[in-house]
Amino acid sequence: MMRSLVVLPTYNEAENVLPLSRAVLAAAPELEVLVVDDGSPDGTGALVEKEMATQPRLRLLQRGAKLGLGTAYLAGFRHGIDQGYERVLTMDCDFSHDPRYLPDLLAGMADHDVMIGSRYVPGGGIANWPLHRRALSAFANSYTRVLLRLAVKDCTSGYRCYARRVLEHVDPFSIRGSGYSFLEEMVWRVERSGFAIGETPILFVDRTRGTSKINRKEIWRAAWHVLGTAFRRAPVTRIPRRD
Repeated sequence: MMRSLVVLPTYNEAENVLPLSRAVLAAAPELEVLVVDDGSPDGTGALVEKEMATQPRLRLLQRGAKLGLGTAYLAGFRHGIDQGYERVLTMDCDFSHDPRYLPDLLAGMADHDVMIGSRYVPGGGIANWPLHRRALSAFANSYTRVLLRLAVKDCTSGYRCYARRVLEHVDPFSIRGSGYSFLEEMVWRVERSGFAIGETPILFVDRTRGTSKINRKEIWRAAWHVLGTAFRRAPVTRIPRRD
């Protein structure tokens, strides 16, 4: 088994963080969890810190302010690389990404460098979203795929597993986007570098507890970021293909 770190970015997720982290740790014995909390005023970080006393596979990185999803991913990547993890996974902390799919992501890493939990491959889907949100998500993925010439079906999914060598090669720390922007540029860099990307179907379920952090400003920022990315070259070199 390869040591694998699941990064959970949080802001005001007191209702979800402990049930989700427990479900993640129960999904596979090689998994450990790092909660990256942006100074949640609802006490999310304090709950995790208390849980750590009885759960040795749980970690907390407490940040003093709301710094954004992209920087939370980067903090998790840095921790994973520095601590010698072979794989780093990311997922939402609101149960929209069901931990039951974690074994599928890990299994897919036998043949891939990155695995994505995808809503847009056969068997995948979305539950509890109104029609306008489904349409917006489908358009955002089509827009990104066309402009960046990507083969990946779900470019905005944050449910991912990265091999360590991917993170060391594509330099995610130079990405300036956050949220959807970060996810889209990350998959663009990975694909342009020649890494093998796989997708496994998931059912994305809208959160039932807590408040969504996505807003229209973030969506428009991502659209402009993709447009700018389409007109520049990926700052990476291609790697040899996997055997």
